[in-house]
Parts: sequence; C-alpha cells; structure tokens
Amino acid sequence: MIDEILTYNQQFVAAKDYERYTTDKYPDKRLAVLSCMDTRLTELLPAALGLRNGDAKIIKNAGGLVIAPFDSAMRSLIVAVYELGVQEIMVVAHSGCGACHMSYDHFHNQMLERGVTDTTLDTIRKCGIDLNTWLEGFRDTPESVRRTVTTIKTHPLMPTDIIVRGFIIDSTTGELQEIPV
Repeated sequence: MIDEILTYNQQFVAAKDYERYTTDKYPDKRLAVLSCMDTRLTELLPAALGLRNGDAKIIKNAGGLVIAPFDSAMRSLIVAVYELGVQEIMVVAHSGCGACHMSYDHFHNQMLERGVTDTTLDTIRKCGIDLNTWLEGFRDTPESVRRTVTTIKTHPLMPTDIIVRGFIIDSTTGELQEIPV
C-alpha cells in the first residue's frame, strides 16, 4: 500500500495538484479541533463543520481524548494556542467510537499473539507506565467529552480566555450534539 501511495504522490506533485491546498501554518478560523482518528471522520468531520484546508488545526487520536495533562494531545493544543493563535477549541467525540469500552485487557492477548512478551510488558510497568490507564478508553461518551473539556479548560498552561466546548458528532450524518460541561 505504501508503494502505491508513493506512486500516486509523484503524480500528484508532477501535476501540481497541491496548489489548491496552499495555505500557511496559521488557522484562518483560529480554531483547533480535537477528535478521534476514526476513518469515518476523515472527510465527514471537516465537511460537517464547514472547514476547508487552512481553517483549523485538527488533532486526532484514538477516542479524541486528553488522557493525561501532559500528553501529546494537550501539548498540541498548547502549541496551537501560543504559537498559532488558536482562540477556540472544539472537542468532538463521535457515535459508535471504538475507544468506547477499550481496555488493556482487550489488547493483552493480541499483543502476546503478535510477539510482545510478558517480560516486555512487565518492564514497561516497572518504568512507571500503567498500561491499564494508558490503554483505557471510556464507557460513557458524553462523560468522556466533559472530562476532556474540563482537563483542557483547567490545564495550568491554558489561558483562561480560550473557549473550549465539547460535542458528539453522528458518525453517519455529521449532526453535532453539544455536551454541556
């Protein structure tokens, strides 16, 4: 698959198809969106929000979560605010998310089957990583959105004038439901 992508990329560049995507690093709408990496949202999310290339910083991960105050999602949001002029943040979870009910127990046997050893897992734990917490998803999508919004709003490095709101998008229709915090 990667070789096919590389072939396509050469054609894309040669035809100058990139020209219609030209923008700078600053989001025109001064907006950041934290959402899930679910493939159903790849095109649906920006289309449903009316976003075009250059309008917003879109940060994606499994579940659209901030799982710890100093994780990579929070780091990206801090950079977006201080370096790129973001003034509003949308947290957008979605219906039917695979991270709902996700857990380390779910992954453990799969890891062993794919060659990760219990010795490796024990070493990771001895380094202070709690795999149960790190690979935990959520059980309640609205509560997950509330928790992520609150974590962002109350982060010690997040300016208090930044607007942070949470939503759940329907994975089929794109309809947004705001989740009050």
